[in-house]
Amino acid sequence: MLQKLERKKMVVTGDYASAYGALLCDVDVVAAYPITPQTYIVEDFSTFVNDGLTDAEFIKVESEHSAMSACIAAEAAGARTFTATASQGLALMHEMLFVAAGLHMPIVMPVVNRTVASPIGIWCEYNDSMPQRDTGWIQMSCETNQEVLDMIIQAYKIGEHKDVLLPVMPCLDAFILSHTVEPVDAPSSDEVREFLPPYEPKVILDTKNPMAIGSFSPPEYIQEVRYQNERSMQNAKKVIKKVTEEFASYFGRDYYGLIEEYRCDDADVVLVTTGTVTGTAREVVDEMRQEGKKVGLVKLRFYRPFPKEELQKIGEHVNAIGVYDRSISFGSGGPLFIETRSALYGYSIPILNFLAGLGGRDVTKRDIRKMFDYIIKAASEGKAKKEIIWIGTRGVEE
Repeated sequence: MLQKLERKKMVVTGDYASAYGALLCDVDVVAAYPITPQTYIVEDFSTFVNDGLTDAEFIKVESEHSAMSACIAAEAAGARTFTATASQGLALMHEMLFVAAGLHMPIVMPVVNRTVASPIGIWCEYNDSMPQRDTGWIQMSCETNQEVLDMIIQAYKIGEHKDVLLPVMPCLDAFILSHTVEPVDAPSSDEVREFLPPYEPKVILDTKNPMAIGSFSPPEYIQEVRYQNERSMQNAKKVIKKVTEEFASYFGRDYYGLIEEYRCDDADVVLVTTGTVTGTAREVVDEMRQEGKKVGLVKLRFYRPFPKEELQKIGEHVNAIGVYDRSISFGSGGPLFIETRSALYGYSIPILNFLAGLGGRDVTKRDIRKMFDYIIKAASEGKAKKEIIWIGTRGVEE
């Protein structure tokens, strides 16, 4: 049972925004295991429980693998569940991510993007969440702490939709959001309850109606199960658009579905970004527009499901596209570049990949401007001299 919470403006970290978003959603079970820079999410929620704001079951487990196992078990019993992790913790959880998605359990788990060893680092990098793209989870990246709170709320609405029933992984940048305070407008618990009704699971474990879930299955059935998961992921595209529209009508903040376009209507070239770098890129777009350069920005909010159709529409009227990645698929470039290039297969425009900010290095306005300069040059020449460019990397020629 959730205590009544009034609408309020807060100045909070991204971790607190994650925990408070889960509180507003009246979750039933939280499985908690610490890892920097996620720890404050579950710590903050434990404070909510201690202070009597919620009677949610708070389970302290012995590992991230156990955290996801506990959420799966609770979800199977009909509970709305929540956990959080980062980096090596997400890697340890990898096995159980497939189980949650395969059983169509709409668990919500914010991931604070952090470097994966080796070498050991605690700063922002997307090499923890990007390898999870094929586990069957819906995945998205947040730009601000306001978006973090709002997307926790939307994540339950999306994942619990009858045509989706998939777990959701909102991601936020380590320290840039997780430990940095920003103003956040928090809706009241009554407002959230009206937007997000209590969870009504479609199938639950019931001693009066015994069943087995996730049991052994022969090859005759597994391919159909995979197809059902794929269909759910495809259904999520329409549901995401609908939920963001509903959220905008309820709370006045519009996130525009799978992507957000900025000054793209008449753009000659565009840069695709994700996460907090997007805010920096917006400023660069405005500056270059004042210089008469027709540049645009595409904020990639969701990368599972991947917004193939939206990017294809943009590709039809621009002369070149650049894709920013804060992770690397070794030997092939950045993951978002690989997927964007695949989505635009058959298009004759140059597509460039910019690798920057790995390991938590700052990505500056100068770096973004350099990316746009490369894209503009490729557009003018009709091809890119180099397809994959490491920005600001010592010992590497750009």
